[in-house]
Amino acid sequence: MNLKNQRITYFFMLFMSLSLVVNAQNNQKQHIEMIQPPYLKAGDTVAIVAPSGILKNREGEIQQAVSLLKSWGLNVVIGKHVFSKDNHFAGTDEQRCEDFQNALDDPKISAIWCARGGYGTVRILDKLDFTKFTKNPKWLIGYSDITALHNQFHNQGFQSLHALMCVSLTKDLSEIQETVDTFKSAIFGNPENYVLEGSKYNREGTTEGILVGGNLTMLHTMLGSDTSIDTSGKILFIEEIGEYKYHIDRMLQSLKRAGYFKNLKGLIVGDMSKLRKNTTLWGTSIEQLILDALSEYDFPIAFNMPAGHEQDNRALVLGKQVELKVEKSKSTLKYLD
Repeated sequence: MNLKNQRITYFFMLFMSLSLVVNAQNNQKQHIEMIQPPYLKAGDTVAIVAPSGILKNREGEIQQAVSLLKSWGLNVVIGKHVFSKDNHFAGTDEQRCEDFQNALDDPKISAIWCARGGYGTVRILDKLDFTKFTKNPKWLIGYSDITALHNQFHNQGFQSLHALMCVSLTKDLSEIQETVDTFKSAIFGNPENYVLEGSKYNREGTTEGILVGGNLTMLHTMLGSDTSIDTSGKILFIEEIGEYKYHIDRMLQSLKRAGYFKNLKGLIVGDMSKLRKNTTLWGTSIEQLILDALSEYDFPIAFNMPAGHEQDNRALVLGKQVELKVEKSKSTLKYLD
């Protein structure tokens, strides 16, 4: 073999070796196991905190949340500053951070249930210390603005629970019975699999991956920060409320340009609630908008997940390995571990 051929062979073998390493790393990333906090049992304690919006005249709903947890045999502690007021927020950044940090640090706390969302979580993210939490992990529970914290927990390597919050409770719980039931099942270690209503917009296929996501605005807000999540090899859930269609498209385009969908394994679309009407109409359904924005990808897309800003807000365990099977007639979401 002459020198030229030897060099060609050498570089070919080097290229193949590097490809194998990259593929191995990608596979390892896609199959990474998130740490599951201990599921709750009777006698465990749940902390109720308010890391976001103000709880003005919401004392009754918080008491209802306390009563519900106690009816399940759980103990409850309420953060010192839950009913504090600082303009838009449930207390100052320092007060809200103090309550959340205390809940993170206390080894007697098994779950942190957020009282409400709104806006404000992003203002305390960089103040939190997860050192003690990693030694005694616990469940984070919430949705909407709490997506920022779900991202943070995910990047720390822990599962969390996208589910209703204290102010989501109705006077007559039978109105949201399935929501409450899936919440209870999830925190006690029996998260429910789902069969979703079909949609003509569904993009068919079967896939597996770690479930991540939450509120679309919050996922978009986290871009470029340490709290943005790596979606490679994962299945993304999104939901939204009160946005114009063009703004939803803009967020999807921004996420796409940032590589959010490049190695995604699947997408689950939850509630797109109270969409606002612009003077210049978009011209298509929200489902078609999403399909058009993601037309260059071939991963399965399932619509009609009952999760988000509607009363029917089923619990989802983020960070857990799931199988997603999408057909036009129905979709199934199944936990694999």
